[in-house]
Amino acid sequence: MAGNSQRRNRRTSNKKGATVGSGGKRRRSLEGKGPTPPAHMRKGHAKSRLANAKAKHAQRRPVARRGGKGQAEMVVGRNPVFEALRDGVPATTLYVQQFIDNDERVRDALHLAQQRGNINLMEAPRAELDRMTNGLNHQGLVLQVPPYEYAHPEDLAAAAFDDGEDPLIVALDGVTDPRNLGAIVRSVSAFGGHGVVVPERRAAGMTAGAWKTSAGTAARTPVARATNLTRALESYQKAGITVVGLAADGDIELAELEALAGPVVIVVGSEGKGLSRLVGETCDYRVSIPMPGGAESLNAGVAAGVVLYEAARRRASV
Repeated sequence: MAGNSQRRNRRTSNKKGATVGSGGKRRRSLEGKGPTPPAHMRKGHAKSRLANAKAKHAQRRPVARRGGKGQAEMVVGRNPVFEALRDGVPATTLYVQQFIDNDERVRDALHLAQQRGNINLMEAPRAELDRMTNGLNHQGLVLQVPPYEYAHPEDLAAAAFDDGEDPLIVALDGVTDPRNLGAIVRSVSAFGGHGVVVPERRAAGMTAGAWKTSAGTAARTPVARATNLTRALESYQKAGITVVGLAADGDIELAELEALAGPVVIVVGSEGKGLSRLVGETCDYRVSIPMPGGAESLNAGVAAGVVLYEAARRRASV
């Protein structure tokens, strides 16, 4: 019977009671949301995801082009700090221990830092210097060296081509001694090269030791860092640059290599192991340096200097 239904909330009257307002919701829904946005602006759309991925890649790209930064370094001890300042190693701050014995080395270091004009002089208690250097024997002097700004491998070739020159680049494969790196940077600068490429891992970087050995030439000779050396060499080959690897068992002797007169990358391996397998297979030529004296191998820095001299000689005669 009507009015006796057991169903809950069943309406038994046609009379409407008070209702809560919509707060303008219905009016806004009638207004619409405007024109449909393009596909790349719609959240979740395939083209939107692709656009976001490209944007993230573009944000990462400048870092890759620069090659990234190295790590900050601390030079500790009176003689090492003095020599670093004397040899032009870039530095940001010289920390001096409070109440330090003011001997000749300390006075010379302070004088060199003041002459530079761009090095902060900070006085610190011994405990603070011990903490900064992890307990090393700093002798009251600590020099902070900023991270090195590496170039990108492609930038070295691009700069040479822009100047109307054939690139002359040295790439290092497994060279872990910073002094060898510094010596090679110095040779590249001396013989008109356009830079040095080092791998990101398991290789020497531009430390204070490398700066010192370069004798100041690191300030004008760029060093690039490659995430993958083999791919960097392949990229050079695609740009028309010949890749020459130095190997004791090379297929051709240095004097017979005509490619040194053109765009070339010289790959130098470690003194002990030489070129790694993948890098050796990537090279267009594997070249040996004749050694009538019977030595089994040359130091990496010496070997690079010999080949750079030969390249410079051939280019001068072209």
